[in-house]
Amino acid sequence: MEHASIGSAASVRSGFAFKSKDWTDTGIPVVKIANVKDGFISLEGCSFVSESVAQTASEFELKPGDILISMTGYIGEVARVRSEGRMLLNQRVGKFRINDPESLDANFLFYCLRHPELKAQFAAHAYGAAQPNISPSLIEQQEIPLPPLPIQRRIAGILSAYDDLIENSQRRIKILEEMARRLYREWFVHFRFPGYEGCRFVESPLGEIPEGWEVKELGQFAQEVRRNVPKGETSEPKLYVGLEHIPRRSLALDAWETTMELGSNKLSFNKGEVLFGKIRPYFHKVSVAPFDGICSADTIVIRALQKHVYAFAVGCVSSDEFVAEASASANGAKMPRASWEVLKMFRVALPPHGDLAVKFSEFFMDTLSQQQALVFQIQNLRRTRDLLLPRLLSGQIDVETLPELVPSEV
Repeated sequence: MEHASIGSAASVRSGFAFKSKDWTDTGIPVVKIANVKDGFISLEGCSFVSESVAQTASEFELKPGDILISMTGYIGEVARVRSEGRMLLNQRVGKFRINDPESLDANFLFYCLRHPELKAQFAAHAYGAAQPNISPSLIEQQEIPLPPLPIQRRIAGILSAYDDLIENSQRRIKILEEMARRLYREWFVHFRFPGYEGCRFVESPLGEIPEGWEVKELGQFAQEVRRNVPKGETSEPKLYVGLEHIPRRSLALDAWETTMELGSNKLSFNKGEVLFGKIRPYFHKVSVAPFDGICSADTIVIRALQKHVYAFAVGCVSSDEFVAEASASANGAKMPRASWEVLKMFRVALPPHGDLAVKFSEFFMDTLSQQQALVFQIQNLRRTRDLLLPRLLSGQIDVETLPELVPSEV
């Protein structure tokens, strides 16, 4: 298969050099290096600028279809702009421009950039001791396969089908997530549950609550579980969940790794337990474990004491109010940490065990079940896509004589 340099058909331009004074808490989101991840843009923890600042950087506004690449730190991470809305591009994130669309398809370039060998080439050409960097010119010098345009489009179409299904599943997870959070908030924070209009409300330490409900501390129906796994564990492969694998405010895991040797002490967890990041940058990291595994020691592993309060425990720990309490009560100057001894005293109002509790539990458990099924579906789609990618790009699989490889939606 013919090869050519990226620069023969495309060019790379870095984003806008925003100043520290430009950052705001709300406004127009700015895509930084950390927001470019596994082919997608994640706006988790992104920075914002005002409309006036955005106007000065208007030529760096992103459009659907734009292909991005990180040029510092995690070199070679790529993403494609989809339907994330209005965004701007920060410096040290490059954007590709196709200069010769008759020889290079943009979607094909996107998948070439995701090939592990090309990513390794970027890393090999990086410079800088403390933090690796790569320049646009060095990116443009690297070679990619360049089959005829119809073959490029066929390959890109096959791989895009997997990404489209992944994105659709991720949207469904977010919808389920919002439904679960909203139901918990409406019923157990604002007390707007079915039939609340006819209820009598009484005074409590939390203010007025429905008559017959109890104010309980989290520690009365959930507990922290610390199962230490020592450094150097090599007995068998372990599924490892780091805080980086847990999406912002999502009960569904985003990813995980398989490891045999541990470089530091870890904790083990069981399926169904809640993983809560206890250091300040990660208080919003809350997920329900879909399997048995190990996690960072900077995680609080939480288990419900009884089956009938499980949904309440998960709803409570993932609520905005609980996350805010974790942030407010954290101790430590350099790296504030939340303490279970403090968090277990967080108070909530729970209904008596009856129809309302059963309805909530059934809904919440069904939502979790659907989410976790989608998580495994996404992992399977990623695995299949990543196995196909190098074979398609190398010509090992002949797409001209190949039956349809496009996956069907599960």
